[in-house]
Amino acid sequence: MSTTLLVDGMTCAHCVSSVTEELSAVPGVEEVSVALTAGGTSTVTVRSAGPVDDAALRAAVAEAGYAISGTA
Repeated sequence: MSTTLLVDGMTCAHCVSSVTEELSAVPGVEEVSVALTAGGTSTVTVRSAGPVDDAALRAAVAEAGYAISGTA
């Protein structure tokens, strides 16, 4: 399965690393890829073998210091 999140506020490789680390810790997440749009809305793709709890994904992004503005 693949879930695409729109994340606001990421500006650099450190931001990408923080979000990737937090999302990778969510149970069921197998891979995270980020298309950074510095200062805008970045696209974060989360791949998993099965459904992943949406609230857990939102909490992980918030823990990294960012907010999900929507899904694609």
